[in-house]
This record gives sequence, structure tokens and C-alpha cells, in this order.
Amino acid sequence: MAAPPASADAPRPAPPPLAAGDGPDRPEGKNETTCEDRNAESLDRLLPPVGAGRSPRKRTTSQCKSEPPLLRTSKRTIYTAGRPPWYNEHGTQSKEAFAIGLGGGSASGKTTVARMIIEALDVPWVVLLSMDSFYKVLTRQQQEQAAHNNFNFDHPDAFDFDLIISTLKKLKQGKSVKVPIYDFTTHSRKKDWKTLYGANVIIFEGIMAFADKTLLELLDMKIFVDTDSDIRLVRRLRRDISERGRDIEGVIKQYNKFVKPAFDQYIQPTMRVADIVVPRGSGNTVAIDLIVQHVHSQLEERKLRWDLAALASAHQCHPLPRTLSVLKSTPQVRGMHTIIRDRETSRDEFIFYSKRLMRLLIEHALSFLPFQDCVVQTPQGQDYAGKCYAGKQITGVSILRAGETMEPALRAVCKDVRIGTILIQTNQLTGEPELHYLRLPKDISDDHVILMDCTVSTGAAAMMAVRVLLDHDVPEDKIFLLSLLMAEMGVHSVAYAFPRVRIITTAVDKRVNDLFRIIPGIGNFGDRYFGTDAVPDGSDDEEGGSTG
Repeated sequence: MAAPPASADAPRPAPPPLAAGDGPDRPEGKNETTCEDRNAESLDRLLPPVGAGRSPRKRTTSQCKSEPPLLRTSKRTIYTAGRPPWYNEHGTQSKEAFAIGLGGGSASGKTTVARMIIEALDVPWVVLLSMDSFYKVLTRQQQEQAAHNNFNFDHPDAFDFDLIISTLKKLKQGKSVKVPIYDFTTHSRKKDWKTLYGANVIIFEGIMAFADKTLLELLDMKIFVDTDSDIRLVRRLRRDISERGRDIEGVIKQYNKFVKPAFDQYIQPTMRVADIVVPRGSGNTVAIDLIVQHVHSQLEERKLRWDLAALASAHQCHPLPRTLSVLKSTPQVRGMHTIIRDRETSRDEFIFYSKRLMRLLIEHALSFLPFQDCVVQTPQGQDYAGKCYAGKQITGVSILRAGETMEPALRAVCKDVRIGTILIQTNQLTGEPELHYLRLPKDISDDHVILMDCTVSTGAAAMMAVRVLLDHDVPEDKIFLLSLLMAEMGVHSVAYAFPRVRIITTAVDKRVNDLFRIIPGIGNFGDRYFGTDAVPDGSDDEEGGSTG
């Protein structure tokens, strides 16, 4: 639901300094000098000192690349590359993220307003997506025109709207996306692309944010930042000279020839489709407060309640799923379980027998990979009808921190295996698993993926890890979840949400207690393995870590 149309205008404060930039490293403040004085002073600062040589051009990239994956405010750290659950306990998608569009002229203060909204919202997960990343790839002729300030970057045709729309759609669905990195010095895209993920709130900002009908339909709230043209010109001069290696004559030429006409023809008319118009940008605190209030109400309606109790009760008395495979409980396997479950077992013995079980578990899991017939010749010159792996390659992904203890066993039996890592921690206030770190090999979608975690109790962390793999286009039937010990609750939860994921373990315990710890369990595997202090309740889970 879009916000009601409004033009929020605060009592006019002292105007901000005209040289204030468009990004977070150029905060706006108050200044008592006259407009003419400020213009002269700002323009003087932009010119190189007399006798000074021209400084070398800086290579800069678009906002999406240069920003760190988090934003620290006075209240909290806001993650811009991670996310909480974007699905429910059944593994299906929850409500889409709330998308805010920020439009306005070049150097109007859109990014500054976006960051003020982010800080005022006080939500931990947000994506800030800049339209500057989506300039089209220029032809050789267009490159030459751009080098002489004769190419119009302020025209709708300069942007790749198809890529913008597909990217925003995926982000709203919680999927991972690849965002191009644009180099303003060379007027070209770099070879590397940046990966972004869905979040509670997506803020999309750009001069043509409202110029496409399909794009407008994806935005839940549309904000137009209306800033005086003189202020925008001085900001653009400062930015393009200091950050993008341009000269003052070229900037002014481009402004008069392209920027100002484009604003009058394409950008200013889009003000009428905005839900809220923000005069004077970041100086208008009343408008920002209105925006924050509306977004808060929308987030409350869309809020996902991660119901662990529902997970616990949903599959009681059901038979274990067919996708589960438990290592045969031979006397040897049961003996090793006896040792690692014993609270009196020393750390050295715990590590030794855990590693033995991990090796057996990995070997057992590999038997479920696809194999095909093949014939080789033996040293005696005879044919041997055998089997060979029918996939492209195998990748291991460990859920930190306990899952990484299984990596050596995987490397020992899979030559040159690729390894990725995922860090999922539990929000102590909401009980929700949250993705904090991710490092996956390239082109993982073609691989069989061995997903490793030492214990699975509720299945919440495992489900989130599976969703991350699915969002990276790994087929569900190519994911193998491996764990030394699982609770029936976790097995049912994962199997119900993802019925084609193969679940492989060495043992399944029947119960979890009121704190969702496996009973009889194994204790906190990470603490016992790494020799760190155990939590008071003897949890199976990592401290502040995954919920199994």
C-alpha cells in the first residue's frame, strides 16, 4: 500500500552549505552567510589553487560498490549485505520487502535522505541500491562522446531499465542479485559485479527512479527530493571535480547541455507520481519523520514471526521422511557416540572420535551422488567396468562455526573440493535466525553441495542455509544436509520445507527441551570441540549462533 500523497514541509531552517555533497561523507550543516557569498565561496573552493598542477584522476565507482556492507549509526549497526528470514517455517516466501523509491535531480541529496531514513527507521537489515550502477554499456563512439562531455547520461535511454527491474524484483523476493559496478572515470562497467541480498527494506535511489511504469509498480513508496537548482549545481561541481576527475569547464558544459534540460523534461514531471515530496532534502526533518512513521506501520504489517513452537508441534508422531538417511548404528558407531556424548570425555578424545564419525558420515553421504557406468583399462591391459561421478563438481558449505570442523573430513575424501561458509546467528530478542556472513564459490549452481552443520535441533539455521543455496540457483535435489546429530523436529522441519533435500546424519534423537536443545544430545559441540567456555544451560547451539 503506497503512502498518501503529501508535500511535507518543515519550518524553514537556516539553509545548508551549498558545497555539501550528495553522499554520507558530506554531511549538511547550518550556515549564516548569504546565498551569493556561499556560491562564490563554494565555487572558489572548487578551482585548483594558482600554480598548482592538475591532480591525477581518481578511479571511483558507483555508490553500490563503494559502500561497505554495513552502516553504523548512533543506535546500532545496520547490515546492508545480510538479512533475517524471508520465508516462514514451511520454507515458503513471506511477504515481500518494503521498497522505497527516491527520485530527484542530480545532486539533490537523495543518498543523504536515504541514509537519514535508514537511521531513523532503526531496522537492522536494509539494501541501498543506486541507479548509478545501471548505466548501459557504451559503444566505442559513445565512449568518445562521453570523454568530451558530449554524451547525455541524464536521458532515460542511458539506463538499463530491464536490468534494474529484474534486480529489484529479485531483491523484493529475497533472492540474491548481481549488481554491476560502474566506473565514472572511464564511463564503463567493471568486470566484477557486487552481490546484494534481500532485506526488510529496500531503498532505490536515482534521477530516473520514477521514469518507468513497470519500475513504479515495484515501489511501495515514492519520494521526490526537491532541491534548489543552484544548490544542485554547486554540489555537482564539487563531486565531479573531486571524485570523478572532471574539470570545471566540462562539468558546466555538461550541466547546461544535458543535466538541466533533462531535469526539466524528464525528472521534474515525475514529481506528480510521488507519494511524498521532500523540499530541501535532508533539512526537512518533518518529511523524514512522516516517511519513517509510514514505513514502520508497513513493516509491522509484514513482520514475520519465526514460530519455533510451530516447528516443534507441526510434525509430531509423523514417520521420519524418506529423504533421511541415518548411518547404520554398528557397535563401532554406537561406541563412538557413547564417547562423544559422555560429559566426562576429554577434549582430545572428543575431537578424535568426532573426526572419525565425520569421516564415516562424509563417505556415507558420497554414496548418494549420481554415478554412471564407465570402462577403464587396468595395468594388465584388461577392461574394467566401473562407475564414475556423473556431476560437474562437489562443493562443501559449512554453517559456522561448528560446521567448519567437518571441512577436513570432506577434503580428505574429495580431492580439490571447493569450500564455502555461511554464518547464521540467532536474534536473542526475536528467536529468528539471521544471515550475517556468506562466502560461496562462483558458479555454485552447477554443483552438488554438501551442507555441513554438526548438530541440527529446530532446523531453523539449516532451513535458512538451504534457502541461501536455493537463492544462488542450486537445485534443491543437489543439496545434501549433513550433521553428526539431529533432532526429529529438525529433520521434519527441513524435510517438510524442502522435500528434495537429502538429509544425512549419524543419529537422530527424539526430543528437544523447552529451550529447543536436543535431548539427550551432545552438549554444545562448538564449545567442546574448540575448548571455549560452555553456556550455562549446556545448549547444543552455538553461543549467539545458529538455532540448529
